[in-house]
Amino acid sequence: MELIADILMICGTLSVAIYCMVLSRRLRSFTNLEKGMGGAIAVLSVQVDDMTKTLTIAQKSASGSAVRLQDLNQKSEQTAKRLELLIASMHDLPDVAPPPMAQAAAPTPVAPRADEPVMHSGDDSGQVVSEAFFSSRRARMEAAE
Repeated sequence: MELIADILMICGTLSVAIYCMVLSRRLRSFTNLEKGMGGAIAVLSVQVDDMTKTLTIAQKSASGSAVRLQDLNQKSEQTAKRLELLIASMHDLPDVAPPPMAQAAAPTPVAPRADEPVMHSGDDSGQVVSEAFFSSRRARMEAAE
């Protein structure tokens, strides 16, 4: 009976020794800086440092842009006030009469162009000609733009 107990004790001790060796290998690979979790933690730590630096730079840039935007906003408000004063002073100016040559010149009649339809007084299709006239005029204005 003692012999059986000693054999079981030796088997238990060997199994615990093998278990400890397996755990030590796993722990060693876990803390390995190249492949294991230790490496992943080291990489994440470096990335956090980089992100912190980038965030600091972005905050400085944003605060500089905000200051510049405030300056531009103040300048635009000052310019708007000056423009309002100029417009108000324009209302106080007397109305200027057109030059005498412009009043004496009679309006010259404009001859219709060859591509424009002419509207006759005795024509029953005056509405159709008028619509064609405006549509061709609109097409030329759009082409000019």
